[in-house]
Amino acid sequence: MKACRCMLAGIIAMVCAAASAQPSYPDRPLRLIVGFAPGGNTDTVARIVGQKLGERLGTQVVIDNRGGAGGTIGTEIAARANPDGYTLTMGTTTTHAIAVAAYPKLRYDPMKDFAPIAMVANAPYLLVVHSSVAARSLKEFISIVKSQPGKLNYGSAGQATTTHLVMATLTTRAGLDMAHVPFKGNGPATTAVLAGEVQALFGALPPLLPHVSAGRVRALAISSAKRSPSVSDVPTVAESGYPGFDVTLWLGFFTPKGTPGALVKRLEAALVQIAQSPETKEQMARQGLEAYSLGAADLAKLVKAEIENYKSVFKTAGIKLE
Repeated sequence: MKACRCMLAGIIAMVCAAASAQPSYPDRPLRLIVGFAPGGNTDTVARIVGQKLGERLGTQVVIDNRGGAGGTIGTEIAARANPDGYTLTMGTTTTHAIAVAAYPKLRYDPMKDFAPIAMVANAPYLLVVHSSVAARSLKEFISIVKSQPGKLNYGSAGQATTTHLVMATLTTRAGLDMAHVPFKGNGPATTAVLAGEVQALFGALPPLLPHVSAGRVRALAISSAKRSPSVSDVPTVAESGYPGFDVTLWLGFFTPKGTPGALVKRLEAALVQIAQSPETKEQMARQGLEAYSLGAADLAKLVKAEIENYKSVFKTAGIKLE
């Protein structure tokens, strides 16, 4: 019996020694899958936060851009990755909420296939009009549109993109009759409103700001609940007569479901601290973005609420992908 106890103690000691000899997490670079091409809001946030996350963890965070199908291709790849804490993905309003309403045969489930880690940023949209539109406020713009039902149009970065849905939400709330003209990306949509091909656009802030400053387009409202420091003189849609209006591109980190809880908590703590740091806030603001932190539990609630919200938007506005 004594010999058995000695042998058992020896085995336990060997196991403990082997465990302690293993390098602690992370012992190699992390992969951060971004479902969009380089240069957009999602990629920008991934690079700002990814670098800081790597510095905090003592490793490198490698950005892996896998664009296509509204971000769903890269997101599906992330959903199928090994849940070992070494693969993360940038989840957004598009990939984790809109996609559920847009794609009936979506090959991943944002709620079942992912463990939320933390939300780190928010990107509001700016409503601008071409100089040919006389409106100088959202109220005036709505009045003009209502006086010419079906005559005015608006652009977007594509069918069922956030730039489409933010305007669809407004037209539904305000009872407007406007034609939607989808383009292939924010760039072409911005070019179209500058040229007067479309009269209005709810577009991403960074590409629009120089044109607003130069007077090529007129800014009427911002889509977020609070004003943006980048255009602090532009009121929110909520301030302009539509309480509760808050349609933005939120951006957060997710990992495949099944990732050890201890690793998720460590990543969550690091990401929340990064999003709250003055340096991150300043870097984000320079890009027309807002650093915004939510922990895992609150991010999970947001995803659930946003899925239901966009299902309702699609149904009410009669939006269907061809």
